[in-house]
Amino acid sequence: MAVAVTMPKQGITVESCILTKWNVKVGDTVKEGDVLFSFETDKSSIEYSSEASGEVLAILCEEGDEVPVLSAVAVLGKKGEDISAFLGKKGESSATEIKTESNAAPKETADLSKIDATPVTMPKSGITVESCILTKFAVKVGDTVKVGDPLFSYETDKSSFDLESEVSGDVLAIFYEEGDEVPVGNNVLAIGKKGVDASALSPKATTTKVSEVKTEVKEEPVKTEVKPEAKVNTDGVIHASPRAKNLAAKLGVSLDSAVGSGPNGRIIERDVREASVNQKTAVETAEEEVKAIEDVKAFTDEKMPNIRKVIAKNMMLSLSTMAQLTHNISFDCTNISAFRKYLKANAEKLKLPNITVNNIIVFAVSRVLKNHRDLNANLINGDTMRYFAHANVGIATDTPKGLLVPTLFGADTLSLSELAVQSKKLSQDAIDGKLSPEYLTGGSFTVSNIGTFGIESFTPVINPPQTGILGVNTMETRVKIGDKGEIVPYTAMNLSLTYDHRALDGAPASKFLKELKDYLENFSFNLITDEKGL
Repeated sequence: MAVAVTMPKQGITVESCILTKWNVKVGDTVKEGDVLFSFETDKSSIEYSSEASGEVLAILCEEGDEVPVLSAVAVLGKKGEDISAFLGKKGESSATEIKTESNAAPKETADLSKIDATPVTMPKSGITVESCILTKFAVKVGDTVKVGDPLFSYETDKSSFDLESEVSGDVLAIFYEEGDEVPVGNNVLAIGKKGVDASALSPKATTTKVSEVKTEVKEEPVKTEVKPEAKVNTDGVIHASPRAKNLAAKLGVSLDSAVGSGPNGRIIERDVREASVNQKTAVETAEEEVKAIEDVKAFTDEKMPNIRKVIAKNMMLSLSTMAQLTHNISFDCTNISAFRKYLKANAEKLKLPNITVNNIIVFAVSRVLKNHRDLNANLINGDTMRYFAHANVGIATDTPKGLLVPTLFGADTLSLSELAVQSKKLSQDAIDGKLSPEYLTGGSFTVSNIGTFGIESFTPVINPPQTGILGVNTMETRVKIGDKGEIVPYTAMNLSLTYDHRALDGAPASKFLKELKDYLENFSFNLITDEKGL
């Protein structure tokens, strides 16, 4: 019995998908599990595997069509079986044109199972990573590689990686160039026996790459013609002597630019020579003005680094898909300043590592977060809240390649000393490019400290799919009224919390900031009472 193959549902908000490629044609025999076609949503590219066995009796959609989810795209069954029930009422075709052997010539597709080659795909590096930048190849076509040999380097917006071969053989084909942005899961190259044709494994097999042609257009300098007022006779005609006319022709001077000084305003040789000098001076002046303007307008175009492109893409995604709002609060730093001063003076005696203000703030955040589950969470696909059992705090780090956010897992289970040591190692590994990819995912909340640059307040951008990020600002001297009405100077710090208004409201966000403020203003007492402590 014939069955319809439908476009699958991909998420609660997805209403249609783009059918990108057919792997079969009418008349092909398929088995359960064979890949029938590829399609993509606004999030990712996916291959559809058959859930039934049989012959492809009809193809109902073309490559490139936008197909509503759960709509039929093909019909499977026994050869010669009646499929009129799938073609509309009373034998009429449905709105979608039916592709069969009699009325269409489908593209031939190679049977990939018969190709004696192994494709090497772009790895998945994190749950939110959809593509990576291919930075450098370590091999070329024709090279022989063994298991463990490096094949190529690639990078995400977080870190750089090297991919090692998992098979031995010859490099048969390379499908991308250095600098290309490659979707995860796409074939990058193929390895197999020498002489095997692996072109069918190319993700670009059905497309033609068009090289960008750049045409340089040079603007000519603007020539300004200066026309002095000429004297004319009453008949409106400019009169010139024959010698003046000949000279004007030789010098390329227009007679109407000359001022006649001869009898009755007649133009003579002297007038033509003077007009020639004036004309050259005007042109030179105009050219000099144009050159001066061009010098002032000088600029240099440079391509953005690949990692900068990916960071830009993620920042735009964050701001365009979240309802972000920022609250600010300040706290009195007197307690943590005195505590740090004590630690510095007794560091050798207590055998403590260097403990920074940021370590103290991350420690406090990890404790307070446990009381605010909506901020210690991820919002998945816009409709699912993932609550974490521990505070996995991301620490925004400035590196030579750009902003990276390594995750301090289980920060709420660490003592202050342990937290300081692990934070320093994570940040240094990120700066050196040695950070393992698993530390760039799984964060439940982020702390971004730019107070060392003197920033008094800013609006941090949430790292999706997290629901909040805390901005830490600089310390500044303020004054307050003492118990006896006197003016008392003190050190204050401003904290900026950006949160996703889809996940929580303003009141819970404000309660988090208020609790964090109280914790920090009484930090030494809270540390003593903490189970882990110093």
